[in-house]
Amino acid sequence: MSQKKLLNSITNASVIAGSLAFSQSGFADTLSNAFNSGRADLDMRARYEAVEDGNSSTQDADAYTLRTRLGFTTGNYYDFKAHADFEVINTGGDFNSGTNGHADYAKVIDPKGEELNQAWLTYDGIDNTSLKLGRQRLILDNARFVGNVGWRQNEQTFDAFKISNKSFEDVEITLAHISQINTIKGGAVDTAHNLFNVSFDKTPLGKITGYTYLLDEDNSTADTDTYGLRLKGKQSSFLYTLEFAQQSDGGDNPADLSASYLFTEVGYKLGTTKIFAGYESLGSDDGNVAFQTPLATKHAFNGWADKFLATPADGLNDAYVKVVSKVAGLKLVGVYHDYSSDEGSSDYGTELNLVLVKPFNKTVKGIVKYADYNADSFSTDTKKVWLSLEAKFKQ
Repeated sequence: MSQKKLLNSITNASVIAGSLAFSQSGFADTLSNAFNSGRADLDMRARYEAVEDGNSSTQDADAYTLRTRLGFTTGNYYDFKAHADFEVINTGGDFNSGTNGHADYAKVIDPKGEELNQAWLTYDGIDNTSLKLGRQRLILDNARFVGNVGWRQNEQTFDAFKISNKSFEDVEITLAHISQINTIKGGAVDTAHNLFNVSFDKTPLGKITGYTYLLDEDNSTADTDTYGLRLKGKQSSFLYTLEFAQQSDGGDNPADLSASYLFTEVGYKLGTTKIFAGYESLGSDDGNVAFQTPLATKHAFNGWADKFLATPADGLNDAYVKVVSKVAGLKLVGVYHDYSSDEGSSDYGTELNLVLVKPFNKTVKGIVKYADYNADSFSTDTKKVWLSLEAKFKQ
């Protein structure tokens, strides 16, 4: 469904609802209560992003952006609830947003624009089941396979139909069909993706999740079938995550693909500090094509410099150590990555990531973030700095 079609549908629905409200006073009163008990919210994020790229063909970037998002969620009406939010992104500075034609500058994918970010309707009238239809935010598990790319000013949303069921104790089943991806650049991609995710919480080992993601995007290399299993748990102060997935070509994918995904992470909690060691491998199929996660929040994985948003044909191995701590009201995170190829023995490079988060109150927080990628055999040296101030208000 295109944005224009979605907007037309919402408009038509509003007209119909308005007509019914005027013709049936009892309906009008009930619908009025649903709106009166609704909640408005305002989300604003101002950010400065600087990029120093070793690519000799581009200049360093300085991006000043402000994202303003205003939304409203109705109260309950016969087990139905609706939500819509609209956002405006203002920009300044010199950078390549991917749409502004400034290809001579380093990339900061935060284009100027306005859009209907979400517009959905839910129905909760079936026991232990929720139905959700419309433009929505979808995040499954840790967003490695399906996420909203929330770090960018214009998040990724999906025109989709989702069913969530919790009929069995400690079990959640999620099914979703995606007809359109609304990208961080403000564009749209027609799809016929089908997602299946089943999680079993509170087992002796922790939370176990099984998933099947069948992606179909009109004769695209994004057409893949992925099957995986994930375990996340803890024993006392010992933390662990283990995940494995297998991916093959699906739909009308012109490539012949068979590749695996492996993620292992162990950690230890000591007071307010957590220390982790991890290894993530996105496999290669004989150096021709590699395991991809096109719907993911990729910024959260393989380094904040975003050098590996698309997995290289030789695959990617990412060995890292991470420290997360809270000191004097500050959240501190440090990560060191060592990247190499899955096929062959290429050393891609290393990366240091640092972030400091300061909540000023329940509404406002500041973020200082840094990424430093040192290239070996892949891409170029890149440094990025972010200064961000976020404010969220709810009625």
